[in-house]
Amino acid sequence: MKFKNRSSYYNAGFSGWIGAAQKDITPPVGIYSKNWGAGNDSIKTGIHHGLCLTCIVFKSDAAAKPLILIAADLGWWSVAEDEQRFRQALLKAFELDEPGLMICFSHTHSGPNLLTENSDKPGGELIPGYLQQLQAQAIAAIQEAMATAEPGTLCWNYGKCGLARNRDQPVEDSSKVLVGFSPGKDADDTLLVGRATNEKGAIIATIVNYACHPTTLAWENKKISPDYIGAMRSLVQEQAGGLCLFLQGASGELAPAEQYSGNNELADRYGRWLGYAVLSILESMLPPQQQLCFTKTIESGASLAIWEKRHREISATLEARLLYIEMELKPLPSLQEIEARWKNCDDPVLKERLWRQRAIRRSLGEKNPAAIPLWIWRIGECCFIGQPNEAYSCFQQDLRQALSPFPVAVMNVVNGHIGYLPPAEMYDFDIYSVWQTPFAAGALEALTDAAATELRNIMDL
Repeated sequence: MKFKNRSSYYNAGFSGWIGAAQKDITPPVGIYSKNWGAGNDSIKTGIHHGLCLTCIVFKSDAAAKPLILIAADLGWWSVAEDEQRFRQALLKAFELDEPGLMICFSHTHSGPNLLTENSDKPGGELIPGYLQQLQAQAIAAIQEAMATAEPGTLCWNYGKCGLARNRDQPVEDSSKVLVGFSPGKDADDTLLVGRATNEKGAIIATIVNYACHPTTLAWENKKISPDYIGAMRSLVQEQAGGLCLFLQGASGELAPAEQYSGNNELADRYGRWLGYAVLSILESMLPPQQQLCFTKTIESGASLAIWEKRHREISATLEARLLYIEMELKPLPSLQEIEARWKNCDDPVLKERLWRQRAIRRSLGEKNPAAIPLWIWRIGECCFIGQPNEAYSCFQQDLRQALSPFPVAVMNVVNGHIGYLPPAEMYDFDIYSVWQTPFAAGALEALTDAAATELRNIMDL
């Protein structure tokens, strides 16, 4: 048997200009923050950890137009109008092309409600002012990241973290599936970490791409919280230096095993679990612009292969693309029908579900199929891919395989939010992700095929 010898090993990366900034986006205590159908509390009474907005910019050189990535400790946009108003303000302020800006929400379920229509709810009068504050802080973060950008290197490595578990819990002898914990099912535990450093080797930012619903804290939690992301970020920033961006992955069926809690310490423990996994991956990475090369053989008791560090040139290529993927919709009631049902409903849980269905219908409009946006960036030897829905983890697993050996950061809840994208076989079950989504069976597969094709094209595979 002959072995094919690979004579070098390296962390894929990008070499260019990189800047980062972080701003506090903690809302005022008392803002309307009902995010669960269960429970009656619509206002949090305190702060667990402050919410953060972190921005990182990439440029091929000092004068080039940037690609701007924002990670925010927020849940989701309820309607397209609020999201468009926010994002268009940023695009206009910096004269950006639409493909060059991605805003990724962590998807915390313990943050403020962002729907301006809820201004008449208890604490809802604070929502418009908070959205103005959010916009101002986002603009300030971009300005600071642009002003502090410097020559740097971004490198990547994959690892594992067991926090995420499969949450599609079958009910015995039934087609019903609960949203809970299914110990017998596999879960995607892949953790992708990016390390951005300056020319002196100091860390500018750590990028954490991991798929796990931040649903540790639920209706019994009385505090505004980033969920597990807060403790993770604090640990990584304290131990590694620089800033930390969390990018929520394709987590449609992934969540912690123990969740729906009011225990803030549980969320912190989960954050440390993920944070230490991130730090472990950082320790495993080679120094910036370095590779391990097989240099010689030394005969000892065995024939010893000597690998040594050598300099490596890294790609400075930047490219951003925005595609619209046609997705078939399920038969849906009209906006007028949903509003009539909501008006006549006395069940608070069902009323909340109808309100969310109304928001989805408003965002989609009446066209079928719907054109759903997909952002794809090439950052040197890596790709970022973002879309507004909650895709199941097979989406990121298939894309990693399609792009191998290049790393790909896959993000849910980017530049908006509409619904779940479960695989077609799940449509045979009575499960939340199927009856919540407006998309017909096969939508996830259509998105995956289109994304894989575009990824191969942008990376010249």
